[in-house]
Amino acid sequence: MSATDSRPELLLTGPMMPMIEAQLTERFTVHRLDGTDPEAVLAQAGPRIRAVATGVGSTAGGKRRVTGDLLARLPKVEIVANFGVGYDAVDTDAAAERGIVVTNTPGVLDDEVADLSVALLLATIRRLPQAERHLRAGLWPKGGFPLTPTLRDRTIGIVGMGRIGRAIARRLEGFGRPIVYHSRRPVADVPYRHYPSLVEMARDADALIVIVPGGPETNNMINAEVLAALGPTGTLINVARGSVVDEPALIKALTEGTIASAGLDVFADEPNVPEALIAMDNVVLLPHVASATHVTRNAMGQLVVDNLAAWFEGRPPLTPVPETPVPARV
Repeated sequence: MSATDSRPELLLTGPMMPMIEAQLTERFTVHRLDGTDPEAVLAQAGPRIRAVATGVGSTAGGKRRVTGDLLARLPKVEIVANFGVGYDAVDTDAAAERGIVVTNTPGVLDDEVADLSVALLLATIRRLPQAERHLRAGLWPKGGFPLTPTLRDRTIGIVGMGRIGRAIARRLEGFGRPIVYHSRRPVADVPYRHYPSLVEMARDADALIVIVPGGPETNNMINAEVLAALGPTGTLINVARGSVVDEPALIKALTEGTIASAGLDVFADEPNVPEALIAMDNVVLLPHVASATHVTRNAMGQLVVDNLAAWFEGRPPLTPVPETPVPARV
């Protein structure tokens, strides 16, 4: 940083989309934590850094990118801008204690994730990837693909009824199937039956779509008891976070026929997917692509930049998370 450079200093915890990095470089003096010597970056620039931009989701093993320890080494940080609607990669408790605002990118990805969720549900129940593999392997002339289960006789349970949960439910209304949901409390202005008990809903539903935030409160909430309640014809769809599902319990349930099938866009230790899941024919696996289109990812990236720009122009950030209320500014 030159003596005449008055731009705020910002820390990137890892690579981000080129359109994000280009705009951040115009507005900020950018330091990178993913270089050859992150300790030197923190020692040299840490006392001056006023903003952090971090990528989507958690790192492998669920570790946070922006920890309390990291924030303690950045005494002048005012804002952390997270790319993604989920912000479990940021220690919001530590941020709140220091008066740091955390932002995420909600709203702009709701429709994309909802579209993918319904597609994954249909692909899993109707076994669409398996049918395509049957054709590509040249097996059709030897015999038709086996008949599959159907959506026609299913009650769909949605685990979480936030913005994306509601968008999923609206799409499923077009299929004419009963929709129920589980959340900590009933959601106003939705016509679906609310279940205070996840196990009871799983018992009454034929498919579960999981769309809740990650973090300690939801860790392994889809456990062996829930899977047993879902039952041998049940289907689990996870488009939330891998941490929400007890992965060993899910593998056991799929292996033993406790449930029929699963469609997974997220995993506990991304990008590492258990070989047991890869080997199964009753699962559909996607590499965390629910929001992965050019249009949606660009909109998410722009919201990261716009949150930071608003803050350093003296305006409130556009999308602060509830755990870190925007402090009054003198």
